[in-house]
Amino acid sequence: MRVGVPQEIKSNEHRVSMVPAGVDALVRAGHEVMVRQGAGTGSGISDEEFTRAGATLAETNEEVFAWAEMIVKVKEPLPAEFKLIRKGQVVFTYFHFAASRELTEAMVETGATCIAYETIEDERGTLPLLTPMSEVAGRMAIQQGAKFLEKPMMGRGILLGGVPGVEPAYVVVIGGGIVGANAARLAAGLGANVAILDTNLERLRYLDAIMPPNVSTIYSTAYSIREQCRRADLLVGAVLARGARAPRLVPREYLKEMKTGSVIVDVAVDQGGCVETARPTTHDQPTYVVDGVVHYCVANMPGAVGRTSTYALTNATLPYTLTLCNKGPARAIREDRMLALGVNVIDGKVTYQEVAEAFDMEYTPIEAVVG
Repeated sequence: MRVGVPQEIKSNEHRVSMVPAGVDALVRAGHEVMVRQGAGTGSGISDEEFTRAGATLAETNEEVFAWAEMIVKVKEPLPAEFKLIRKGQVVFTYFHFAASRELTEAMVETGATCIAYETIEDERGTLPLLTPMSEVAGRMAIQQGAKFLEKPMMGRGILLGGVPGVEPAYVVVIGGGIVGANAARLAAGLGANVAILDTNLERLRYLDAIMPPNVSTIYSTAYSIREQCRRADLLVGAVLARGARAPRLVPREYLKEMKTGSVIVDVAVDQGGCVETARPTTHDQPTYVVDGVVHYCVANMPGAVGRTSTYALTNATLPYTLTLCNKGPARAIREDRMLALGVNVIDGKVTYQEVAEAFDMEYTPIEAVVG
């Protein structure tokens, strides 16, 4: 199979979808790989490293898309890339379709096979291709939140861990999954007082057992979220709805009761956000203020730490890329139910129910398309 690795064009997206070891593995298995020149620069990977591993280089993304049978990306295609995708081509990337009708309709129109990293499951029901970036995003949420709590960044002027004689910041994390657990652990390690909210009591028991003493677990209700918003210096939205739009758990009215200069980091913004006032921002202009509360809502947070994120992501994606190439997409999807869950759009049909429901589009079970 011919596998194309384009350069990401999203603002300040420094990740690349494949590392030289991945190219080497694909070439050894009898496949061809084309990489856009400079695609690995943001991750500290040179063109020479890709060519040594067996890749050919392309001067433009247009050349990569035209040549490849399967495109492996990091982020969802942007409008400039829509026209480059063709019927029958496989696109393997993060899509987060439920957050964008424009993207969904565009991919339906192409007739391509769109396999989303974020909805592939493993035998345990976890999301193996979302996990590594959730780990990065959870830790970055605290790193960025701490920075934007500084007064020059329009924050309250609070040091996250405080100092002797001065209390530390109060950090609220909504969601106890991978993002939330990583955020809570890092915030606690820096000395903050942390509250983590979730509706899953078993998950709360687990978090209570493994977290340090300065982390409290709280059952999530509308009432408890509102109470915690009032106390928060830093609020992290870490809610995940598999393949669907994130639920709105923090309405704007809660912001009016928050402290002036407090910070919200909504990691769920690439799924629409769990804070009503969240809207996607970029690394160039990462924040805005609503009702005195600083909002950090960068939709590709891990892109800022390109090298770490690239290697973490490709460690997880390579086995699936090899399966798709070695078996061919149709056979791989038929034989691997967990991989099939990643197919959101194929041959002009929406095959992931939550995406179809998000936009009132017709849903077609994947079995009806590939057998």
